[in-house]
Amino acid sequence: MDRRQMLGSLGVAAAGIAATGGVAHAQQEKGHDHHKKGDVHHKCAEACFDSAQECSEGFDHCLEQLAAGKKAYAKAAHLCRDCADVCSTSGKLVGGMSPLMAHTCHACAECCDDCIAECQKLGDPEMKGVIDALRACAASCNEMVKAMGGPDHHEKKA
Repeated sequence: MDRRQMLGSLGVAAAGIAATGGVAHAQQEKGHDHHKKGDVHHKCAEACFDSAQECSEGFDHCLEQLAAGKKAYAKAAHLCRDCADVCSTSGKLVGGMSPLMAHTCHACAECCDDCIAECQKLGDPEMKGVIDALRACAASCNEMVKAMGGPDHHEKKA
């Protein structure tokens, strides 16, 4: 793994850790009791961070395969890297109860679906964890969007 790859992986991990701490901090600051373990917000944030971590690991695996000359892994590597960023951002916004979370969750679910499709093409058992985490994230994000009233949950102002 070269320096850029290492820094990218560490960046995603740090963002997930920081955002997870941000969820707890936001709960304490706002005094909200709605972030219980079974709460749709908590489940969504957790699924997003889990997916971000798995995608980072999938990215590393894809890079190893590319280094071994397997060019079919190029698009999956790119999608895993980008999906890790999208999932992490969505998790942070859900954890912080952002008014934009329905939008990011909608985009996150679509990104996860695209990454799943590409990773499945590889037929690589090492990518199973990535695919499973992406499925859980997409389902959780879709549930969040539904709970928020859909991606266009508020009226647009002219």
